[in-house]
Amino acid sequence: AAAIAAALVTAAVPAQAASSAAQPKMAATVSGHAHAAPAYGGSGLLQWGGGPIVTSPKVYIVYWGSQWGTSSITNDPSGEAALQLSFFQHAYGSGDTFFTSQTQYCEGSSPCVGHPSSSPVGGTWLDSGVKAPSRPSDSQIASEASRAASHFGISGTNVQVIVDAPHGVVPSGFGTQYCAWHDVNGSLPYTKMPYVTDAGAACGANFIPATNGINGNDEGITIVGGHEYAETLTDPDAGNGWLDAAGYETGDKCAWI
Repeated sequence: AAAIAAALVTAAVPAQAASSAAQPKMAATVSGHAHAAPAYGGSGLLQWGGGPIVTSPKVYIVYWGSQWGTSSITNDPSGEAALQLSFFQHAYGSGDTFFTSQTQYCEGSSPCVGHPSSSPVGGTWLDSGVKAPSRPSDSQIASEASRAASHFGISGTNVQVIVDAPHGVVPSGFGTQYCAWHDVNGSLPYTKMPYVTDAGAACGANFIPATNGINGNDEGITIVGGHEYAETLTDPDAGNGWLDAAGYETGDKCAWI
């Protein structure tokens, strides 16, 4: 699915500075249908806020909690793990013509957002040693991202940890206020990725007419995942990279249209 383009949002949600107590970045939910009027948000063009961008992207995915399974993933009714992994494994080189659009964003004139020549996926981890809370808080999600970073032995702006919540785990606001969001914990960029198909059409199911055997119920997995990845590339510190005057990031400018 086209990673960021899609239908109508309830209300576009601006980004806030990472140092503030405001809510982190969010991908708003669909409230219309594929033929609704555009509902992109924000104010004016994106401007560089003086912060870093991602020059050499690496993605690390943690499947949070024993609800996914113990020694392997056995509880994934929509097949989200495999689809998401394949999506990011192909986000490189000449075969990917979507994320190259983010390379126009730089720290001043240089360096610019990097586009990898090989798969940006650095690793995956089934963290079955803990059970994900049924309604995890922001701090619990951030802690799991840091736990995963320790497992992978990673740090810095160029890495992104995606915290995949299992089926049935519902963070507050998921499916009604947002579909996913990205933030930073210390210097670690991370994305909170709920089990997107649990929200159905509110988070992209059947957003684009399905063809060629594609399961329309799964479309939100890549739409939402691509949105947050693009915003992490251009604003990894979650508030001082590329934003417009209203605080909207690159994915927000054309979300659900």
